[in-house]
Order: sequence, then structure tokens, then C-alpha cells
Amino acid sequence: MFSKTCEYAIRAMIYIAQQSKSGGKTGFKQIAHAIDAPEPFIAKILQQLGRENLVQSSKGPHGGFYINEQTMNRTLADVVKAIDGDKIFSGCGLGLTFCSEKNPCPIHNEFKSIRNQMQQMLQSATVSQFNDLLDRRLVHLGRN
Repeated sequence: MFSKTCEYAIRAMIYIAQQSKSGGKTGFKQIAHAIDAPEPFIAKILQQLGRENLVQSSKGPHGGFYINEQTMNRTLADVVKAIDGDKIFSGCGLGLTFCSEKNPCPIHNEFKSIRNQMQQMLQSATVSQFNDLLDRRLVHLGRN
């Protein structure tokens, strides 16, 4: 349902949040390795997330990407909107432009229900919410 870019962006945001919780900063190569993503692709994604004020960065020997306290409370829906737009929350499951309540596609009602559940989940999940689960190794972002 998400573009590959969006998948990597969500994974990167969660990883950076984990690294940032104790004031740490991390480089794009480390992020790419940790979430099993291509380095050049992650570099471009991080630039986009920076333009959207979802990640911060600093240059220099102790620089890198980090997430401040305010961004820690942003939702995964914010990340999806920044990368893929909000079409996933309102678009047709078959990609039809004429699909609507009055003119539904064959999967309109079922897809609408799934889409609404996904939107609720993404709007209630914060970027930092997964830190404890990652620390306890109950969930993973890359290969282990």
C-alpha cells in the first residue's frame, strides 16, 4: 500500500527516533545499513524528511540525523503524507479517478473500511512509540 520510498522513510524515522532518545545522532550510511536500505535512496529520503521538518541534521564530526522532542510525537501518518501525500487515505483501491460513494468501484466498500482502519492506526502511532519494543528486540527494522 505504501511506496518503497515511504516504507524506507517510516523505517528510517523509527530508527532515528531510537537513536535520538538519548541525544544521539546517526549518519545516513548507518541508517541505511540498520534498516536494510540502499544508501543513495536513504540520502534522498532524508533530504525530503528534512525539508518537511520531520528530521533534523547537523554537520561536523559529531553531526548526523536526529529527531527532536517535538518530532518524536509526530505520527506515522505525518510521515506518509510527507512522502506519498494523502491519497492513500482517500483514494480508490483500484486507482480509479471516478470512484466515489455514488459511483463505487467493485472493491469500494471493503477498501474504504481497510483504508479507514489503516489511517486510524497511522494517526495514533507516534514516531517514538516503538523505541521500547526495539530495545527489547520484540520488533525489528532490518535483518537480524
